[in-house]
Amino acid sequence: MSTTTTTPAVRVERASSPVESFLARHAAMIPSFAAVVILVLLLAGAEAFLRGDFITARNMSALLLDNAYLLILAVGMTFVILTAGIDLSVGSVMAFTGILGAQLLVSGIPVWIAVPAMLAGGAAIGLLIGVLVQYFNVQPFIASLAGLFLARGLAFVVSLSSIRVEEPGVLWLQQTRFRLGDWYLTPTGIIALLTVAVAVFVLHLTRFGRTIYAIGGNEQSARLMGLNVARTKVAAYVISGFCGGLAGLALTAYSGAGYPRNGIGTELDAIAAVVIGGTLLTGGRGYVLGSLIGVLVFGTIKTIISFMGAEQAWMQIIVGALLLLFIVVQRVIVARSERRR
Repeated sequence: MSTTTTTPAVRVERASSPVESFLARHAAMIPSFAAVVILVLLLAGAEAFLRGDFITARNMSALLLDNAYLLILAVGMTFVILTAGIDLSVGSVMAFTGILGAQLLVSGIPVWIAVPAMLAGGAAIGLLIGVLVQYFNVQPFIASLAGLFLARGLAFVVSLSSIRVEEPGVLWLQQTRFRLGDWYLTPTGIIALLTVAVAVFVLHLTRFGRTIYAIGGNEQSARLMGLNVARTKVAAYVISGFCGGLAGLALTAYSGAGYPRNGIGTELDAIAAVVIGGTLLTGGRGYVLGSLIGVLVFGTIKTIISFMGAEQAWMQIIVGALLLLFIVVQRVIVARSERRR
């Protein structure tokens, strides 16, 4: 009786190229790299079209000056989106805290009391949203939508009209220029950059930051690892609300007044900037520095359209196209990650 032996088939895997290996190891950074490329192309294209009149010290300094409040909002939004959540209330929180601060200052309340009250008001609304999401199992979209209506309603309760701010301590934030040649930086710009720096430190060098990423990656696994999911998720919304209050201060200093209708639609601008910057809407992947790039892309598009004298509707069209592009890129990255598991 003869026996037949079969030789198992040997699977030969194709050696990956250095480029493929790099992309596999740094897949989460691809959207952020793409945002940098788009920013460079926008700047180069505008410079060529306007014949050297776009990339100037004055215009580049104004880019941060005009978008400081949006950058602060985007930082807070990054924390929330990294947990796979969303915060639709930040624009209304910015309006509420701005009009609240203006009303307090006009009423004779010292600036050292009014400013902390603005920040505390934003954080309180963030806390409410976080509690609804975590402890009452309300979807982040619905909970933050409730926060949006609450904050906007409170803004109209404080005042139905604009309130002019004449407090020197607040106006100093916008009117002061720290110059280096033709370049300049305002205190509001410094506050925005410091907010980014603190967020980078917290997200990448602390246990809290690692927990944020773990929750967005897989919340159930984060619980099994013994991480404090509940406290961290609530804290993410508190941070977003606090940033909304800080943005309210920056916008009040920028405009010189508080107005209850400020910030309508700004929450969508912040979300767009974060997504363009490479943070995945599904959570767990993204960088605050990417959100910074996203805000700069957003601000550059707005500046180019203003220079060209085109209709502002093109702003929504271009940003919408970029969002579609980046969402497709994100889906490709997620699909590749799932195939490798």
